[in-house]
Parts: sequence; C-alpha cells; structure tokens
Amino acid sequence: MKVAQDVQEQQRRDRLAVVNDAKRAHILTAARQVFEERGLEGANMREIAKRAGYTPGAIYSYFSAKEEIYGALLAESLERLNHAVLERISGLRSASKKAIFAASAFYEFYASNPRDLDLGFYLFGGMRPQGLTPELNLALNQRLRDALAHFETALMELGASPSTARMEVTAFFAHCVGLLLLENTRRIRMFDENPAELCANYVAAAVQRVHALGKK
Repeated sequence: MKVAQDVQEQQRRDRLAVVNDAKRAHILTAARQVFEERGLEGANMREIAKRAGYTPGAIYSYFSAKEEIYGALLAESLERLNHAVLERISGLRSASKKAIFAASAFYEFYASNPRDLDLGFYLFGGMRPQGLTPELNLALNQRLRDALAHFETALMELGASPSTARMEVTAFFAHCVGLLLLENTRRIRMFDENPAELCANYVAAAVQRVHALGKK
C-alpha cells in the first residue's frame, strides 16, 4: 500500500513539474517580447504578466524580479549557443577543422539569432549587466567563455601556447562581435562586404598563424 502511495505521489510531482516548466517557458517567451519592445529598463513585471496572460502575483511564484527573468533568458540562450558549437564539431578529429568549425558555429549562432546577440551583450540594458548579481553575471560569462573554449583548445592542439591561444580567441571574439554588430545594424552595407566571409577569412588566417608558429 505504501509503495503504491509513493508511486502516485511521485507521478503527481512529475505532472506538477511539467506544468510548472510549461508555465515558466510561457513567461519567458512573453518576457522576451517585452524586453525586445521596451528594453530592460522599460520592462516591468506587470507588463510581462499581462503579456503572458497571468496576474502579476502569479509570475512571482516563478521569478522574483524582471532581472531574474532576464538572467534566465540569457542562460537559456547561452545553453543553445553551447549546444550549437558542440553539435558542429562533434566527431571531428582534425584540430584545424575543429578550430574553424567551432569559430564559425559561434558566429553563425548569433548571425542567425540577432535577438540572442542583444541578450548576450546586454543590448537591452545599455551594454551593462544591469540588475544581475555578480554571481549570476560570472556564471553567464563563463558559459559564454565555454562556447569559445573549443576554438581555444583546437588552437592549442595545433601547437599554440595557452597564452597565444587565449590572445587569438580574444582577438576573434572582438572581430566577431564587431562584424555581428555591423551586420545587425546593417552598417556593413557601407563596405559592400559579406560579414560571414570576413569572419571565415579571419578564422582561416588565425589557424594559419598558429600553424606558422608551430613550424618555427
């Protein structure tokens, strides 16, 4: 009898968890729309609740503040970024290919998902991690760093020292973000250039530089 009751109780908890996850996802979807329209400063819990079809009190059961929602959206975005990079390099043995594919996957994720670029670089909040706790900001930055780590590791497999690999990754990151911002704002049209090709050329040159260092 006790076993049957325990099973029923676990099933009830599982059903409740599914419902809670669905409601949480619904709130996040509504919040993303509000952030896109109003920015982080202009958004508020009442508007997010209204967009989700809930009362303000209802969403406080899931999130304590709009900044917490923002952090959850960014965390989800970074998990998808990491998945995209891992999927692209899965099964590759060549260090050169891993470097090229890891970097291109990073760029293509944000090029294909410009709103994730806004989230990832706090463009909804004026280029600052506004409202995020230092601990959460550190954790989110680490997940962004994790997505770049595959490129860095591949460069070291090609013979780069840790400091050289880190320098190349930092330079790529700066180059990549610059291209993405130019593409996102359409300022790239000033130069009549293809940003994806520019990124690919930059990565290929980085791999060649590391190869050249390894031969010395």
